[in-house]
Amino acid sequence: MLTIAGVEFESRLFTGTGKFSSSQLMLESIKVSKSQLVTVAMKRIDLKTGADDLLTPLRQAGVRLLPNTSGARNAKEAIFAAELAREMLGTQWVKLEIHPDPKYLMPDAVETLAAAKILCERGFIVMPYVHADPVLCRRLEEVGCAAVMPLASPIGTNQGLVTEPFIKMIIEQAKVPVVIDAGIGAPSHAAHAMELGADAVLVNTAIASSTYPIEMAQCFKDAVDCGRRAFEAGLGRVQTQAVHTSPLTGFLQQ
Repeated sequence: MLTIAGVEFESRLFTGTGKFSSSQLMLESIKVSKSQLVTVAMKRIDLKTGADDLLTPLRQAGVRLLPNTSGARNAKEAIFAAELAREMLGTQWVKLEIHPDPKYLMPDAVETLAAAKILCERGFIVMPYVHADPVLCRRLEEVGCAAVMPLASPIGTNQGLVTEPFIKMIIEQAKVPVVIDAGIGAPSHAAHAMELGADAVLVNTAIASSTYPIEMAQCFKDAVDCGRRAFEAGLGRVQTQAVHTSPLTGFLQQ
């Protein structure tokens, strides 16, 4: 069971709501994935009515909403979006995203740390999307973030665990849940992240852009479950020198 800020999650697969060809397909995919935490970009919300055509069915599906500040270019804009989310959606939870670079959507480490500190002080449950930077993740943990969300590779690229060496360091030292976010493009990537010891993964593009999103959502669910079980079972030690699977018997030496 995964626990974040005192809330327990049976599923370690978090999902997004963007890029699906229809709302119905998105809802069916989330249902099949068994995801219990779903991100919603504040820039998609109708600021006049405080809703869009997704919120009601998502709430009816029983998933917890995780509003994100995607589109914010600095700490000031991200804090504004988080406050807006708290007022309109009635949640303290926020996925903190600040990426001023429109081409590669790289998260801004300086602005993210500054915004995280203020939001934590204001009582938010902050889950920041960041580079796979072990030092930065430690700093975010120190200011009170409930989890850290290092990227596997750039958003939407499906490149997989490009940052694996650094993700290993983050997992090794983290005292809060580590959620691998962005760039996971295949169920095998998700399984590998879980085998490394990640607490959860967040997947959107790989499911939404699939030819058959519902089937792909099921594949990711199975992969995350399998990867976690493998981690808990304990993977064998990796060695450079070959080792006999059976001991040599005496007759071969006669």
